[in-house]
Amino acid sequence: MMTLKIGDKAPEFKGTDEKGNIHTLKDYKGKKLVIFFYPKASTPGCTAEACDLRDNFERFKAQNYELLGVSADSALRQQKFKEKYELPFPLIADEAKEVITAFGVWGPKKFMGKEFDGIHRTTFVIDEKGYIEDIITKVKTKEHSSQLLK
Repeated sequence: MMTLKIGDKAPEFKGTDEKGNIHTLKDYKGKKLVIFFYPKASTPGCTAEACDLRDNFERFKAQNYELLGVSADSALRQQKFKEKYELPFPLIADEAKEVITAFGVWGPKKFMGKEFDGIHRTTFVIDEKGYIEDIITKVKTKEHSSQLLK
């Protein structure tokens, strides 16, 4: 699981969004990046989190933040999620789990008494120079923006 810490250089990553556009860490140099990892598009918690970020998107933009969502869903599922909820930020379809693994958010989980491997809902704030400024592991899905925009 996660070994990244605040102050670490963010991992170089390359991910493809729901439209086929490629995103890398270098694309966000000079801006702050909020990269949020969520377990599954269109599920209740993930929808609440994405919609809270959507509803506060202009506040993020005003503070020079870019937002990027990542899950192991297919590009089609990400596209449907984005369209249904009118999400204004790209969603990486990381089916190969390359970005997920680079950030160390894949691992064993428990849900309703069952153990399985999956994404641990985690958000990273990366500064303009590519360093991790904050890591949120206890995401409040309905109030995630307030955790980020302090």
